[in-house]
Amino acid sequence: MIALLLTLSACGTAQIAPTATSTPLPPSATLTDTPAPTASVTPSATITRTPTITLTPTITETPTITPSPTFDLPDVVVNTQAHCRYGPSKAYLHAADLYPGDTGVVWGRFAYSAWLWIKLDKINYACWAAPSVLDVTGDINTIRYTTPDLMKVGSNQYGPPHNVAATRDGNQVTITWDRMVMTEDKDRGYFIEAWVCQNGAYLWWTVSFPDQYTTTYTVQDDSGCKEPSKGEIRTVEKHGFSEPVPIPWP
Repeated sequence: MIALLLTLSACGTAQIAPTATSTPLPPSATLTDTPAPTASVTPSATITRTPTITLTPTITETPTITPSPTFDLPDVVVNTQAHCRYGPSKAYLHAADLYPGDTGVVWGRFAYSAWLWIKLDKINYACWAAPSVLDVTGDINTIRYTTPDLMKVGSNQYGPPHNVAATRDGNQVTITWDRMVMTEDKDRGYFIEAWVCQNGAYLWWTVSFPDQYTTTYTVQDDSGCKEPSKGEIRTVEKHGFSEPVPIPWP
């Protein structure tokens, strides 16, 4: 049986087994290694220290010093022989002799009289003179007012008068005081400075006495002025004035 089958197989048409045709495969995709994404490292900001700005000092220009104008004091020339005194009236002590041709400058003036405080070239201190004995060059209105300080004039060894009193009879005021005993060579009496009302005007009033023996004085003093009348008295010796004593004005 087996042989018959083999014979039949041999006698049959030979069938060609189909040849396998290689069908080309589509190309395999080339695997390209995709690089793994590199982590993008964001750099940390580097802290750059900003340098401290040093301010350049502003140059301030030094102001130019403009010299103050030199004040030109009025000049004086003495035209008549006279006295220069320690205050602005004839009642004050003698301070120096004035002779025609003496020169100097005006240092001050007084508010209540026309007398001028002058510094003569020939002496080292100032004194007061009446304008009538001076020829003045310059504007005395630019000169400051000044008041004499009698406590800076020399010295006084006797002290002020004692028991100063005043009485009124109408418009007459009488001032009295005790005698101050002084040696004859030093005796210059007394000095009164007062403010009185006369004929409606409030006046600065000065009077002096030649020696220690005069111990009373009467002055006119009317009513009607706004300011009160007042006064003071001093002992005077050749070296200077005593402290003032107020007059108890009635």
